[in-house]
Amino acid sequence: MAANGVIEMGMSPDIAQMRITRELKAAEEALDNALLRQSTLLATMIEARRDTDAGPFVGQEALLRLTKSHQTLVSAGSDLARVHANLLQVQGDVLGVEKCPPGEPMGHKADLRAAS
Repeated sequence: MAANGVIEMGMSPDIAQMRITRELKAAEEALDNALLRQSTLLATMIEARRDTDAGPFVGQEALLRLTKSHQTLVSAGSDLARVHANLLQVQGDVLGVEKCPPGEPMGHKADLRAAS
């Protein structure tokens, strides 16, 4: 029973699948957006260094840190791909189906070994 006195019903498998699909897609999109934003930032930093006639190593530490952060996001993408694959297995176990909607990254059964 919830704090407000209303009896809560559990989530149906279909609702759980829809919510997980929605949140997984949002997480994948957010990761891609973060990678794109960091790529744009990196390009802008290098252009600014060049266009302002700054020395060739001005801001080098910031560039190194940004590329390290970028690599971390790429690694996070590999982990998220593994989460997606594991959720497909759970979907198969619970619902008897292993299928991603058309256009989804795992809809083509990508080989995750390449992502490791």
